[in-house]
Amino acid sequence: MQPFTTLAATACPLPLANVDTDQLIPARFMKRPRSEGYGRFLLHDLRFAEDGSPLAHSPIDRPERAGAQVLVARRNFGSGSSREAAVYALVDAGFRCVLAPSFGDIFSSNAVNNGLLPARLEEDGVEILLSWLQAGGQRLVVDLTECQVRADGLTLPFRIDPVWRVKLLNGWNDLDLTLSHAEAITAFAAADALLRPWAQLPAASGGRP
Repeated sequence: MQPFTTLAATACPLPLANVDTDQLIPARFMKRPRSEGYGRFLLHDLRFAEDGSPLAHSPIDRPERAGAQVLVARRNFGSGSSREAAVYALVDAGFRCVLAPSFGDIFSSNAVNNGLLPARLEEDGVEILLSWLQAGGQRLVVDLTECQVRADGLTLPFRIDPVWRVKLLNGWNDLDLTLSHAEAITAFAAADALLRPWAQLPAASGGRP
């Protein structure tokens, strides 16, 4: 995965609470292979009418939000089912960060494993950003090294699980995180072999046991 350190990008306001994973990508689109890309299905039923025509009030599709990489939403973002496709849809649509007061737990874990930062801001901070964006603000800076969002003279702190932060900063998956402790694991194994030789597996050999 691409490491996430500091991102300066266009942000898109989504002034809704309780946006669940079924809204992020309706289940009927999940029959398609990921290789086709899920970005066009992101928030489909909030963006398009039943006949497929775009809805005028969709903030994601406004020209000034083209290429947005940061989504700002209200509390309980990504609640509902555990579908990882909800994260795929965001990532495939170009988003690298979602700012919200709270997230669904499984959504957050899936997000980190796909390089998407779920940054938790206080509710008043989110409302400040939403107001700024709706008044015409566009670009902000998300700084994971300092756990800050900066926009037009504002500096707002955000929170993220420390282990998830390490994974995102380094572009690591769970295996990479484990391998980062390789020396400690090797040292423990060697010490344990001396302490409990009877518990060790026999060395591999070419013959039968």
